[in-house]
Amino acid sequence: MDYRYKTKGTCSREIKFSIDENGNISNVSFVGGCNGNLQGISKLVEGQNCKDVIERLQGINCGNKGTSCPDQLARALKEVYTDA
Repeated sequence: MDYRYKTKGTCSREIKFSIDENGNISNVSFVGGCNGNLQGISKLVEGQNCKDVIERLQGINCGNKGTSCPDQLARALKEVYTDA
């Protein structure tokens, strides 16, 4: 299933991603933000299970923002993935 998540408190404005029936992530892309870093994050989480990605990325902070693009991805996954 395909999802879109409007980010809050980061340079990126939106995250697009898919989750399959097994809870694995694919097609991750960020709109806005640090293009190279976010492409790297997208490639690293590709094929990974939502629960594992949430555990690794939640709570990462960028400066004094209280969140980050990786943290926003974890929040997006938690919002739509019920087994987290």
